[in-house]
Amino acid sequence: MISGHISNPYPCTFPAAIEKALNFLRTTDFRALETGVVEIEGRDIYAQILDLTTKEKTENQPEVHRRYIDIQFLAWGNEIIGYAADRGNNLISQSLLEERDIIFYHDMENESEIIMIPGTYAIFFPQDVHRPACIHHTVSNIRKIVVKVKVDKLG
Repeated sequence: MISGHISNPYPCTFPAAIEKALNFLRTTDFRALETGVVEIEGRDIYAQILDLTTKEKTENQPEVHRRYIDIQFLAWGNEIIGYAADRGNNLISQSLLEERDIIFYHDMENESEIIMIPGTYAIFFPQDVHRPACIHHTVSNIRKIVVKVKVDKLG
């Protein structure tokens, strides 16, 4: 997992596909867009624009993806995202890997938290379990953009 603020310079060079996704996040006015999907580079790199309400941690199941990385960006609101390394010890609640590239777990071991404020992003790789849209202090309406980058575009 890598996190940062979209306005800060990068401490290193990311693969071109991640750079392209971050540039989309940096240059797009998300107040002017409706919720839905925006293709950046077909289905290899695309963004999901979501309006959500944060929930209690216990109401959000941890998830993991295998074919795409998630770059989760917060346009407005506040949230906590739980995350942990996927060591294969988590009990699967539901697998929609073939249909939607997602596995839901009942819970996750050794969960840490990242506080998301407007302008922050977190990059989750296939080995990173994450639990997005959790309450930080109080319930918040958030606009979240999840850029999906196909793993094979990283090489």
